Amino acid sequence: MKFNTYIPEKLKPFFVKELDEYNNAFKEGNLVKAWNHLERAHIIGQKYPYEHSLVHWKMLLFGFKIKSFKEVIGQIPRLLVGGIKSFVGHIPVGNPGGSNVPPLKPFPISEDLKTIFSKAQI
Repeated sequence: MKFNTYIPEKLKPFFVKELDEYNNAFKEGNLVKAWNHLERAHIIGQKYPYEHSLVHWKMLLFGFKIKSFKEVIGQIPRLLVGGIKSFVGHIPVGNPGGSNVPPLKPFPISEDLKTIFSKAQI
């Protein structure tokens, strides 16, 4: 069993970029674009406990900010167990992380994200 602890240095800039884009879009009031960047950050960071938990925390805060009871309630269990599942390497690959999708369902990864993983040699 492989334990995941830290995001690889070559992948980290892509993760940080998505969070920066989230912040920019949210400040501009473009909630759809902001959410899209959170989902992308989730897919990029979901194998790594800290990054996975951080995105779920931001999704929880997003739920509070937009007053979405469904998102808030959906993020609580994801926040509590997401990092643990990452640590032991048991994640639904490609899952965007929002409460609008089943938490254990894998999803196809977009071509641009596959390119990111390839560049980072993941």
